[in-house]
Amino acid sequence: MAMNWWGLSWKRGHRLMSDSFDQKLGLDQTKRYLDRLGLEISAPTKHFLFALHREHVSRIPWQTVDIFAGKPTSIDPKHSVPHIASGGSGYCFHLNGAFSSLLQTLGYRVFLHRAGVQARGTEPRVDSFHLGLSVMLPDKEGKDQRWLVDVGLGDMPYEPLPIAAGHYHQSPHTYKISDSKVVEQGWRLDHDPYASFPGVDVEEAEVQGIDYFIPKHEYLSTSPDSVWVNLLLVRNRQEQGSRELRGCIFSQRDPLGIEKREVTSRTEWFDLLAEVFGVKLEQYDRTEKDELWSKVIKKHAEWKRSVRV
Repeated sequence: MAMNWWGLSWKRGHRLMSDSFDQKLGLDQTKRYLDRLGLEISAPTKHFLFALHREHVSRIPWQTVDIFAGKPTSIDPKHSVPHIASGGSGYCFHLNGAFSSLLQTLGYRVFLHRAGVQARGTEPRVDSFHLGLSVMLPDKEGKDQRWLVDVGLGDMPYEPLPIAAGHYHQSPHTYKISDSKVVEQGWRLDHDPYASFPGVDVEEAEVQGIDYFIPKHEYLSTSPDSVWVNLLLVRNRQEQGSRELRGCIFSQRDPLGIEKREVTSRTEWFDLLAEVFGVKLEQYDRTEKDELWSKVIKKHAEWKRSVRV
């Protein structure tokens, strides 16, 4: 039955998709991607979109491990989709880029947007260092309703959020959607007050494809000035919380609060990556893992010295 629906979906997808980009996947790629999410091909409904989003943010972590290790991977979905389907992951350009291709293939009306993450101590911006996604779905009256979809921010929403002003609680976080003050016709997603960054601004205008973000990716993944070249960070989201590995500091947040602990055992650190976040580093040989660990523990020591000053 799924195969019969797939044929119908493919034809309908050509009629419904935005003309802004076309990066549909083949049947085998789609099945492998969905296998990673523990899901099967289904109709492009709101219910299925929510299931896709939940499984993506919980099973496929946001991470800078590859960049930190000097082994950045391509954000072109031709490369990022098989990378993710075979157990890899990445940061926003990989995750949202690949997810947009999966959604488009499944028959969703998905759009790419310029966006910017506001770091603490900085002003809001839309600098294209984040790839934003939205999906248009019919509401109960058959009118278009735009949804904010983002599987590329680690500890951000567990499920899609309607792009409509208001506060939205997804335990343990509370988010706020409002008009952006830095771009016309854009929207603002305020993060939880206790989260690692204040929020994200997204421009409404569509971007014509993932290639637009390649220069930003090249900077973030190779420049000595890039924060991600110098910081190993892994995050994922669960129904009742979020988890993070920042260098050698592992933290978990749930409705009761935040717990943190230092992990300086090589074996425990790699086990944590594999078992808690699903980052198994199967493409790394022993020497590459040794080099990664040496850099992690060196940066951790530098950080500890800095916080003592």
